[in-house]
Amino acid sequence: MSAMPETPDARRSALLEILLTKGLLELPEPVTLSSGAKSRFFLDGKASLAQGADLALACQCMVDLADERGIEFDAVGGLTLGADQFAHGVAVVANKEWFVVRKQPKGRGTDRYVEGASLDGKRILLVDDVITTGGSSLTAKERIDAEGGNVVLASTLAARSDEPAANFDEAGVPFAPVFTYADLGIPAVGTE
Repeated sequence: MSAMPETPDARRSALLEILLTKGLLELPEPVTLSSGAKSRFFLDGKASLAQGADLALACQCMVDLADERGIEFDAVGGLTLGADQFAHGVAVVANKEWFVVRKQPKGRGTDRYVEGASLDGKRILLVDDVITTGGSSLTAKERIDAEGGNVVLASTLAARSDEPAANFDEAGVPFAPVFTYADLGIPAVGTE
């Protein structure tokens, strides 16, 4: 990718092309996803956005989603490792604070779950790379809540099923994926 496209629609179109050409794999046999579900389709969000300009584009698309919904946020992050690149990239693109939520406290030093920005009283954009159920993001939300943060929007590069929307709705969190399985032209996980 060269220059950043000028409009949100143009940015999404450019990003979709990157994901389809660099990250979407159709495998001969199903693989187990982090949700425990199986799928022959695998979107490698990390490999597809390894180029800095591609990651910047994806991060700008997440900022566009918040802007389109009129949602302001102070800090961005989520559960490591899926959220890390977006936490850092969105913070740079939007000039916000970043943080990561560990799966386990470090066991030394401050022994905390949340590293980076202090979350107390802050509006949080919760991010992840590719989700099937939203379980990892909802775990991160619990830890964000415990730190005094308020999740105002959850976003992901791609939602692989309709389950995340229902799960975030139940948790009282607005959800806006950059893409859905339908946008990627693949079946929802569990319907293959």
